[in-house]
Amino acid sequence: MNRVLTFVLCFALLSILSHGRPFTPDGSGSVPHALKSFEVNSTQGAKSCSYTVSIKTSCSSTSYTRDQISLAFGDAYGNQVYAPRLDDPSTRTFERCSTDTFDIYGPCTYQVCYIYLYRSGYDGWKPETVTVYGYYTKTVTFYYNTFIPNGVWFGFNHCGGYLASSVSSSAM
Repeated sequence: MNRVLTFVLCFALLSILSHGRPFTPDGSGSVPHALKSFEVNSTQGAKSCSYTVSIKTSCSSTSYTRDQISLAFGDAYGNQVYAPRLDDPSTRTFERCSTDTFDIYGPCTYQVCYIYLYRSGYDGWKPETVTVYGYYTKTVTFYYNTFIPNGVWFGFNHCGGYLASSVSSSAM
């Protein structure tokens, strides 16, 4: 009886503290969402900073993907890094339960607060996490753990509204 009561009380406490937000490992309660349109902005000409992006593919993903995978991330001030093709089927990129690391060059950013992935193809793909490392920015990890829909930018915006106001046209 005490075990049941303890379990119920712990569950109630967790429910109250979460305020109805879904559980995520980073504690933000945010889940990835789709953007109907996305603009690759004009800061793309500057290639002055390097970033390392680590993408862990979920163990519940398809065994591999031949889909085209693109990535965009940036800060609240409009600085954006865009990688048009991360995939390379000949090197077994994005296999189930694997972690792939990419060196990406682009404009320098302040703290990365948004990230979006774009998938084009028929295989499907489920990333678990995407981590961005940069010299001038703190390391940040975004928790996906869901299949990326085909043909839309899909990800997170923790910028407090900046990105939503700058989105205007399709990039793909």
